[in-house]
Amino acid sequence: MDILTTIASSEPAAWLRGSFWAYPLVNAAHILGLALLIGAIVPFDLRLMGVVRKGRVRTLAGVLIPVAAWGLAIAAASGALLFIVKPVDYAQSDLFVVKLAVIGVGLINIGWVRSIPRWGELVQAEESILNPTEPNRKLRIAGALSIIAWITVLVLGRLTGYFI
Repeated sequence: MDILTTIASSEPAAWLRGSFWAYPLVNAAHILGLALLIGAIVPFDLRLMGVVRKGRVRTLAGVLIPVAAWGLAIAAASGALLFIVKPVDYAQSDLFVVKLAVIGVGLINIGWVRSIPRWGELVQAEESILNPTEPNRKLRIAGALSIIAWITVLVLGRLTGYFI
């Protein structure tokens, strides 16, 4: 807890608490990051799951995955800044701790997707008779897990904001 108290008393934390504009702008950046992440990853995951059949996985991956990655980066950076304002309160919040665990699940899922051989086939190879553009069962499961994880992160984050 000493490190959390030190973080809370740091100059950046004091600046965020004391500035009229800084905290609301960081909060808005966090919401923007989440919007980009979820707004890009949900349609892509729906395509992986086969719920949406339009669009080649390769083409969608080239557009939506970078948007989701930027959204995740923005959300993580702004989330870290929001955390330093009340680190002790966040660390003591079960909602926040579970949110971090679910973020971990989402990140592990990303790694798992990239380790599935079919993933490489879908995003690297040209479409042909020998290379159909449909994801396999593992990718469908990963898509569903991704949607569940990132929407859970969103809900837990909003709940955390209301209770802290």
